[in-house]
Amino acid sequence: MKLAVPNTESGKRLDAFLAAQRPDLTRSLAKQLILAGKVQVNGSAAEPAHRVRPGEVITVLATRLAPPPDAPQPENIPLDIRYEDDDLLVVNKPPGLVVHPAAGHWSGTLINALLWHCADLRERAHEGRPGLVHRLDKGTSGLLLIAKTPPAQAALAAAIKRRAVDRRYVAVVWGRFPDAEREVRTFLGRSVSDRQRMAVYPGPGRARVREAVTVFRRTLAHPHLTVVEAKLGTGRTHQVRVQLAHLGHAVVGDRTYGLRRPPLHSLSPALRAAVEALDHQALHAASIRFAHPRTGAELTVTAPPPADLARLISLLEAEAA
Repeated sequence: MKLAVPNTESGKRLDAFLAAQRPDLTRSLAKQLILAGKVQVNGSAAEPAHRVRPGEVITVLATRLAPPPDAPQPENIPLDIRYEDDDLLVVNKPPGLVVHPAAGHWSGTLINALLWHCADLRERAHEGRPGLVHRLDKGTSGLLLIAKTPPAQAALAAAIKRRAVDRRYVAVVWGRFPDAEREVRTFLGRSVSDRQRMAVYPGPGRARVREAVTVFRRTLAHPHLTVVEAKLGTGRTHQVRVQLAHLGHAVVGDRTYGLRRPPLHSLSPALRAAVEALDHQALHAASIRFAHPRTGAELTVTAPPPADLARLISLLEAEAA
């Protein structure tokens, strides 16, 4: 396929130009095609960062690449699908399931399960994370929005970027959260001492330190524990967990940002048993509301917490009554 560059696209990166012109291409795939020599500018190879100019002819020699040997493979892993149509699906991820292949987890991930379930995504396995719009930590349960097609993925990613997707979490935290409702704004970036952790910084002066915004609402108060709802304004790595720990109300069961010596002695025997039975952080992505990327219809999808977290919340409700 040959594409002419119009005046309105002058100065755009080549990979971005291709993704905008071809609905079957994501920017990531367009970049891979360019690097593989499958895209030419005026008959010659080019770089993804090449700035297109009016009059140039872009030749696309292929729109697919053979999956590399290390591309994720389909695996028959059960999925709890809460919504599905031709464009997208919403999955309720259990705690402990890794979202995408990475060091230490090259199989058995949500992506492997999605490749088994969805033929559209199998054709894009070479992308590594086909369909992924946002992520959840391994120990966090709840709803994930998955796009089946490149246009849906681009539209949903753009909606999240402009904060048009309403995502709400339920968390059980240590201590009595003092505010009925509170907006928290912090700057988050990788910890200098431990690259696996995120840290709060006083401002955006460091590289890749970005503002994180969450609205926390207290929904159940107990003398020693609080159930809070977290509404995301942004979607930074570990955002809810880091901010709650920064406020002095770490998420119960959080082995990265949680209390080293949680005050289990202050809990009733039933509550203590429920807390000790958790093998993950008490954090669940409970609801998501968004506009459908093709029809524009508003969709709201919900999912209850996993059984162990639901039991902890139920005990808190009984004791707080």
